[in-house]
Amino acid sequence: MRSTRLSLRLGLSVSLMGAALVVLLAGLAVLALDHELDSRAGKILARKMEQIEHSLAADLKANDLASRAHPLLDLVMGHDDLSLNIVAQTGRHSGLLSLGPALESESLRQVPASSTLRYSEWTDSNGDNLLTAAKLMKLQDGTPVRVLLTVNRADDRGLLQAYLRSTVIALPLLLLLIGFAAWKLVQRGLAPLRRFRRIAGQVSAQDLGHRLPEEDLPQELRELAQAINVMLGRLDGGVQQLSQFSDDLAHELRTPISNLMGKAQVTLSRTRSVEDYRTALEDSIEELTRLNRIITDMLFLAQVDQPTTQIQLKPVALADEVARIAELFSISAEARGIELRVQGWGTVQADRLMVQRALSNLLSNAIRYGAADQPIDVGIELRDNTLQCWVQNRGPGIAAGHLPHLFERFYRAGSGRSRLEGGTGLGLAIVKSIMQVHGGRVEVSNAPEGPTRFSLVFAV
Repeated sequence: MRSTRLSLRLGLSVSLMGAALVVLLAGLAVLALDHELDSRAGKILARKMEQIEHSLAADLKANDLASRAHPLLDLVMGHDDLSLNIVAQTGRHSGLLSLGPALESESLRQVPASSTLRYSEWTDSNGDNLLTAAKLMKLQDGTPVRVLLTVNRADDRGLLQAYLRSTVIALPLLLLLIGFAAWKLVQRGLAPLRRFRRIAGQVSAQDLGHRLPEEDLPQELRELAQAINVMLGRLDGGVQQLSQFSDDLAHELRTPISNLMGKAQVTLSRTRSVEDYRTALEDSIEELTRLNRIITDMLFLAQVDQPTTQIQLKPVALADEVARIAELFSISAEARGIELRVQGWGTVQADRLMVQRALSNLLSNAIRYGAADQPIDVGIELRDNTLQCWVQNRGPGIAAGHLPHLFERFYRAGSGRSRLEGGTGLGLAIVKSIMQVHGGRVEVSNAPEGPTRFSLVFAV
């Protein structure tokens, strides 16, 4: 289906609703006018019939009804559309009186009458609509008569038809006016969206600094503008982070690749002994190992950072995992005279391999940067509705300016320190991503002279 402009769709919708409402109101007005005319005619006939009944019962008899019909004539006089017929119920006095315009006697004879007032609508030979009120009454001498008071409703029908004609003539003009007003209102209401479109057209991957204006907007559009501005802010931050990450990654990969190329070029510059070639290959393997570690860490981060990443959470005994990791690092700790001390216990819902990797990164950093011949403490404790597993070393503290950036990718608190000692600068970033996947967080507490404590905080 071909798409249409929102302004056209809204304008047509408003116009159609307005047109339907106008037509409905016009129809209701016609019905109301018709009902009011019917009610008015019936009330006039009922009032006249009361007066007629009083006059007949007071001083009119069958034999002198025609000669003394002045009171009845006064009731009908001045109303060209009223006709009065009084018909005797007995055969001796049929057709006692007829006042007003001549009416078809055959049609009148078919109008039923009773002791209560009854109304009958009928049409004469001229096509005029007539309303007759009929009632059985008695004269002064007790003669029963049938009184028929008829009103010609041609004027009422003419008024109703005139109203219909004027409505039909005015309705198209009114609908055009409604359509134009609806179009103007829709254009005015959609003006902020046109501003949104202009600003959106200026946004690009190289320029994400534009924001939608939020002032003087309806509440719905203000909420939309706020949501879009938040989205643009996230995109801007993500693009900047990606750009910085690309630069850092290129820098990290350039160093080992440059070392490999330089070593290979120097080795191939002249003929060397087998021992020299072996040394060159061993150095190349060391750099290739570093490259492989960087790539492996990057692939792990890319996998963990996916919003759709699903992990199987199972009960994990932190004390057992800490003991297992401490055993793996016992040799490197002994080489620096460091004692690994473990305390506490607790169980969390987590992925065991990811928890092992996070603990390995923290313990590796603690051994690498901790003071020689000083113990490293690993503790597990329940605090503030969380289960925390922390690693603390007694090495020199981290400067306060580095703390906000410790968990950024490739960030190093000391210039070149991690690289020279074999690190990739991704260890703490991996720890942060692992904890985010588990719905937890990683914290660092530090004093200038030490110690430094990193804590894995799990929600319980």
